[in-house]
Amino acid sequence: MLGKEGGIYLVLSFSKIGISFLTMVFSKDIGVLEIGLILIFIFLYALYLHRVYNVARIFKTGFSTLAYKLILRTVYFILLIIALIGPTFGEMKKEIQDIGKDIYIAIDLSASMDAQDIAPSRLQKVKFEMKKLIDEFSSDRIGLIIFSDDAFLQSPLTYDNAALKMFLEAMNTSLVSSRGTDFAPPLEIAYDKLITEEDTQNDKQQAKIIILVSDGEDFGSSVSSIISDIKSKSIKLFTLGVGTEKGGRIPSGYRFKKDKDGNEVVTRLNNTSLKDLAKATDGKYFEISDKRNDMQRMVNSIKNIEGQLRSSTQVDAASNKYYYFLTVAVLLMIIDVLITVKVIRI
Repeated sequence: MLGKEGGIYLVLSFSKIGISFLTMVFSKDIGVLEIGLILIFIFLYALYLHRVYNVARIFKTGFSTLAYKLILRTVYFILLIIALIGPTFGEMKKEIQDIGKDIYIAIDLSASMDAQDIAPSRLQKVKFEMKKLIDEFSSDRIGLIIFSDDAFLQSPLTYDNAALKMFLEAMNTSLVSSRGTDFAPPLEIAYDKLITEEDTQNDKQQAKIIILVSDGEDFGSSVSSIISDIKSKSIKLFTLGVGTEKGGRIPSGYRFKKDKDGNEVVTRLNNTSLKDLAKATDGKYFEISDKRNDMQRMVNSIKNIEGQLRSSTQVDAASNKYYYFLTVAVLLMIIDVLITVKVIRI
């Protein structure tokens, strides 16, 4: 026997269930499929009743007992339709988390990036691959930096993939001066921007990544200090070397660039400095050349870095309870099959 407290608990539980059913909504409206199924059910059952009625009339017997079957089948058919349109009721707390990475891509726009040892050119190949990388990390914030001997912020961190691709497409070696290549300025800009974002969001554990893209001909001398800063903040530095060991000529108008002695300049991939940068920051070096394309490896390495929680909110979400109605409908179908009703008595 239930005590007083048990009885009160049951009453409250059933009251809560009743209120939930009263506030029940559906995830979708009754559509063409549901209407079609209802019409088919009515049509086929009408044919069945007409047939049974004719048989009963011939044998001069009643068929009122079929009312039980009709009610049973109508009930479980309605339950199946309700399950199909997704009944939702009750409240469920759901946590919505904003998890992602901040990625700065620094692209070398020195004249050597126009070399054609990688078709159609080093820079054009980089543009193509970076667009694919942006698509791979569409839920993360990405920024763009261009550099040669100096560096400029092309795009701050953004989720706007279309804008990033537009900036990429507009890149060419004439956008910056080309007196050589220095890795320090782009790394300093990326570092400063990432640290500023960190202070703004008060999230020192956020995943931060710098991708440095170049043919590796670094003529700078002040990169060591920024490298130690990057390492101290646990910012991941991935370097991407672009070019070939054989090298290529640099287009200059309708001809090719020449040195002061009148010889055509041949620029080759110098991956030593890029490898040293990656090693010094516990990062990784990747390469695009005539022998290998490490873009997918780099994408996989970035994906393996766990994104950090930017924000978290609690929302109320109704839970789809279709399985309740489906279960009852199946049980009623089984009862329908097991129980037979005699229409004609001899």
